[in-house]
Amino acid sequence: MTTMATLLYATHIAERVRENPWLFSIVLANMLAIANIPREFHHGKDWLAFLSSCAAMLTLMVLFGLDQYPNMIFSWPHPENSLTIYNAASSHKTLGIMLIIAGIGVPIVIAYTVCIYWIFRGKVKMDRMSY
Repeated sequence: MTTMATLLYATHIAERVRENPWLFSIVLANMLAIANIPREFHHGKDWLAFLSSCAAMLTLMVLFGLDQYPNMIFSWPHPENSLTIYNAASSHKTLGIMLIIAGIGVPIVIAYTVCIYWIFRGKVKMDRMSY
């Protein structure tokens, strides 16, 4: 319902969907994914309900990204003052340095996450030693 209200009443957000009617299929997929969550729970299929929830979040993010592009922050009184991906971008040198830092940092974060998961894996057992 919120997606439909946004499409009807927030005109600047819904312009891209109105210009490209095929994007309404993403809106429809979002509504179906949201409606499927309680249905799957009712049938005892928690995993499918989780996947429907993931699909709903993904379609909402896709809709938001498509509708806002190229704006990152939209200026209501003066749209020409909006923050876009073009006027907010860093220089090529800065982006290159950040790529190197991310290339080093992301594997470290993934390794840490895997290590912590491995250390704390398994189900919690409630016994006299539990708190």
